[in-house]
Amino acid sequence: MLDLIPNTEQMTTLLGESLYEIWNKLCALIDEQYDMECLWNKGGKAWTYEYKYRRGGKTLCALYARENCVGFMVILGRDERAKFENDKDNYTEEVQRIYDETKTYHDGKWMMFELTDTSLFDDFIRLLRIKRKPNRK
Repeated sequence: MLDLIPNTEQMTTLLGESLYEIWNKLCALIDEQYDMECLWNKGGKAWTYEYKYRRGGKTLCALYARENCVGFMVILGRDERAKFENDKDNYTEEVQRIYDETKTYHDGKWMMFELTDTSLFDDFIRLLRIKRKPNRK
């Protein structure tokens, strides 16, 4: 039975040390700016774990973990997509490409990034700011 809240050892074994370090850096970056409820879940068919940032019933973003892979998902609704599109040129080519390639559903674009390093973190924070202003000073 999969324990829903993995410990450091389980996460290190699953992701590998360097990816677990990236996971922790991203969590620290989000935690620095946002005071959110954090929920661990099973990751569905594609992932082992889901770690979701929520507040007031709304999801800010989610991190996903599976063997040697870290995912970061942010969902942009219609108004949020308009904000992103107005500022699109100021994002990295990779973020623009993922945005363009992501299918648009009735409830928004579910953008999934698979991380190998911290190079997109600045863009991630900007995407999160479209969704919600940071609530920590």
